[in-house]
Amino acid sequence: MPHPTQVVALLKAQQIRHVRLYDADEAMLIALAKTGIQVAVSVPNEEILAIGQSNTTAAKWVSRNIVAHYPATNITTICVGSDVLTTLPNAAKVLVSALKFIHSALVASNLDRQIKVSTPFSSSMILDSFPPSQAFFNRSLNTILVPMLDFLQSTGSHLMLNIYPYYDYMQSNGVIPLEYALFKPLPPNKEAIDSNTLLHYSNVFDAVVDAAYFAMSFLNYTNIPVVVTETGWPSKGDSNEPDATVENANTYNSNLIKHVLNVTGTPKHPGIGVSTYIYELYNEDTKAGPLSEKNWGLFDANGVPVYVLQLTGSGGVLANDTTNQTYCIAKDGADPKMLQAGIDWACGPGKVDCSPLLQGEPCYEPDNVVAHANYAFDTYYHQMGKSPQSCDFNDMATISTTDPSHGSCVFPGRLDKNSTFPNVTLSSMNSTNSDSSACNIHRGELGIRSLLMVMVLLMWGVALL
Repeated sequence: MPHPTQVVALLKAQQIRHVRLYDADEAMLIALAKTGIQVAVSVPNEEILAIGQSNTTAAKWVSRNIVAHYPATNITTICVGSDVLTTLPNAAKVLVSALKFIHSALVASNLDRQIKVSTPFSSSMILDSFPPSQAFFNRSLNTILVPMLDFLQSTGSHLMLNIYPYYDYMQSNGVIPLEYALFKPLPPNKEAIDSNTLLHYSNVFDAVVDAAYFAMSFLNYTNIPVVVTETGWPSKGDSNEPDATVENANTYNSNLIKHVLNVTGTPKHPGIGVSTYIYELYNEDTKAGPLSEKNWGLFDANGVPVYVLQLTGSGGVLANDTTNQTYCIAKDGADPKMLQAGIDWACGPGKVDCSPLLQGEPCYEPDNVVAHANYAFDTYYHQMGKSPQSCDFNDMATISTTDPSHGSCVFPGRLDKNSTFPNVTLSSMNSTNSDSSACNIHRGELGIRSLLMVMVLLMWGVALL
């Protein structure tokens, strides 16, 4: 993964103002110092047992990872673990103690008002999530959930929830329509209706958020805001994951951003924005599991967008290409014979004017197949309106934000420099941990973990981590 200073350079270039680390990596915290970027840090799952059993250990963790860096590094949130209740039963027993001990250490350092403490939950702990009005938390967890909700309420913190409509859709055996999972517009007769409240739901995301609110109200907690700490859609999957595609990932995340930043709210709480993290900033190409597990990122490890978010008409919102300058170039290590075949197609059936590649013309040098492919591919890409599908060439091409123009050889993308993408507002960061978690979208945030990041949407007027 990129060096911390490279990660911070990307955040600054994208004008991201909020980030989340999936641990409290010292190098990342140092790199983030004096940037003004608001940072959410995390206590890794493997440290919860020790912290939850010792106030002293918690105090040392806060001293080492928070006090040593604050206020130069603008830390605003501590996420204690991730999915602890559903994945780590032993640590779950001391999770509330860990939250309280971390908070007590902040109080001792007079930082409890500036820095909030919570823990991200899996939405799977909500049972009977539709209709939302009948939802309730897994009752076997109530001995932990009730004191935890007491803590969140008394400290003015948030319920952090990981929501994955992709998995809900995949596991529904066709009951959930793809359009409903992707935020695509639905006619009223296709919307899901809660028979108890008569509220109409046009997407999975809102239904799960409202299910969390109803589940909390079932336990008599009505003033704890929900923050979505992870959500997203994979851009590539195995043969049994046909809906993990670039198009669907782009559709989901683009529609999510518009939905959150338009302060649409949910049917239960209309007009109240839901702060949300997009999982994730970088693809994890070495992660174990199905192919989709490696492909949730908006960027590859080189900072090149996997796809460009479709945010036209949504105002000044998060985008993974803040300049609108994108180019189609040959992938590193691409087969030269395949590149030549791509050049031949672009300059023939693709109707690209390849005369600048002729000897003596501006783009002839350097005379190699990669340089010539870059020009031919990029010209075709721009002829086709920069649609992601036009930058494929049998998987030999990729979209880049780096201008490949050189000398008098000017690529088509440089001609678009008067147009710009809206500015990005936030981000969240992860550490070297193999877990993938996110924190929250108040206004908009991104998460990096182990130098992987999750993008978050930041909403003004909503409590954020």
